[in-house]
Amino acid sequence: MPLSDDQPHTRTRLPVAEQTAPAAGRQARPLRTLLTILGVVTLLVIAVAIANRDKALPGRTPAATSGDQARGGTAPAADRTAATGQQPVTTTTNGIGTGYPHTDQGAQSAAANYAVALGSTDMFRPDTRHTILATVADPTSLPTLQTRLDQAFSPETNARYGLDAQGKAAKGLTFISRTVPIGANLANYSDTGTKVDVWCNSLVGLTGEASTIPVTENWYTLNVTLRWTGSDWKLIDFSRKAGPTPLPADQQAATSEEITDAVQQFGGFRYAR
Repeated sequence: MPLSDDQPHTRTRLPVAEQTAPAAGRQARPLRTLLTILGVVTLLVIAVAIANRDKALPGRTPAATSGDQARGGTAPAADRTAATGQQPVTTTTNGIGTGYPHTDQGAQSAAANYAVALGSTDMFRPDTRHTILATVADPTSLPTLQTRLDQAFSPETNARYGLDAQGKAAKGLTFISRTVPIGANLANYSDTGTKVDVWCNSLVGLTGEASTIPVTENWYTLNVTLRWTGSDWKLIDFSRKAGPTPLPADQQAATSEEITDAVQQFGGFRYAR
């Protein structure tokens, strides 16, 4: 039966501490848990950001494993466009790098530098051509290579490039022949006949007001066979095939004077894998 207003009421008052303490404890524990989770998530986000930044830095390549180092520091094949490998040799003979290490990278470095020498203006002059061959060729292969290249760089060949029989350009003209290795690939590795493919771009032609043979570029792959002589990699044979040739860019060709200045101002490189 409902109570009337005239009937006495009984109220029970609890201490304030007994009412609030349990509620505060229940609220504090979830808050601490939430703050802990947020802290862990923040640390993970920072760690991922740092890792991604390191991968994106230019020139960064994965560290070589101990197995890679034992083979001369060969870089992983996942990033073939990056510059990889050991430092180039510091010794030279007749201006050509020599003294390469007895490794697959040493063979690739030798092939790249020999490609530069074989594609230079000095190959059009009998005296400097013989010096180049004596420097890069295996002694057992030198006579055959010299005969072959003397026939290839004949007076008739020189005349097609506007040169005299001694490989010299007419007065007022500058002859340019420069080879730039784009990359090297080890096709076969052995002491008796290591084969290296060198992808190259070359410039060849005459500059000057009276030139009728402008400087043009040419893409080709030089197939180099090397032999380890006991102290260095030396050339025993080579062949050449066209390409791969990329699509030419939509750029305005430089003037003859600009090409001359560029070749005189920009020196070549010593290459290493």
